[in-house]
Amino acid sequence: MSWLICSLVGAQTTEDFEKANLFYNEGAYLAAIRGYEAILEKELHSAELYYNLANCYYKINKVGPCIYYYEKALGLEPKDQDILNNLVFAQKMTVDKIDDIPEVGFLNFVNNSAKTFSLDNWAFICVCFMLLFVSFFIGYYLNKGVKKKRLFFVLSALVLIVMLGSYALMIQKNKLLKSEKFGVLFSAEVLVRSEPNLKSELVIKLHEGTKIQLLETYQKTWTKIKLRDGKTGWVSNEVYKEL
Repeated sequence: MSWLICSLVGAQTTEDFEKANLFYNEGAYLAAIRGYEAILEKELHSAELYYNLANCYYKINKVGPCIYYYEKALGLEPKDQDILNNLVFAQKMTVDKIDDIPEVGFLNFVNNSAKTFSLDNWAFICVCFMLLFVSFFIGYYLNKGVKKKRLFFVLSALVLIVMLGSYALMIQKNKLLKSEKFGVLFSAEVLVRSEPNLKSELVIKLHEGTKIQLLETYQKTWTKIKLRDGKTGWVSNEVYKEL
């Protein structure tokens, strides 16, 4: 019975998704948004769903939700060129132009490498190299010729090194997902303060659509944030939505 229920839910979701797509193609973007968000309320997620939802918000010039859902889609498909291109266009709608300060060092190199693929993709890569290693090791074990045994030994050793490296990057990717938290500003104007109170000094004024790194929270009402240029400050929890 459970498989039948799953099939019915899947069929209904597909129908709802296609209906929302139809609204989008007809230019009824608000209706399409309601359709896509109804699917999200069922806790069903996909890069395509986030991407289409972001496109709807882009069409109605809602920069905060637009960038938010492009970022959500990119989290599932980091290499998707359409998502990357549209995110660049959406970022041009933002008021704040914050320059990146490149971080240097071996740890930064490892982190950037880990961010190349999603966690699932790294797991798939590890499994592929593991199977390749097993194949080469079997070839080394079964072959009697010295040259072939040496060849399979070298190949298996190289694949093992790559597999261990991929596994290390997968572990680092998992750590980053757990430790690094980001959000997107949804309020039209946000005052970033030096301390978690309204009387503290104003650090910078930000606007809707800016991506922020979330560092820590205070009394469930304030969050310390970090910008790409390294600046930090405190904002109200009500002005952003966590990715």
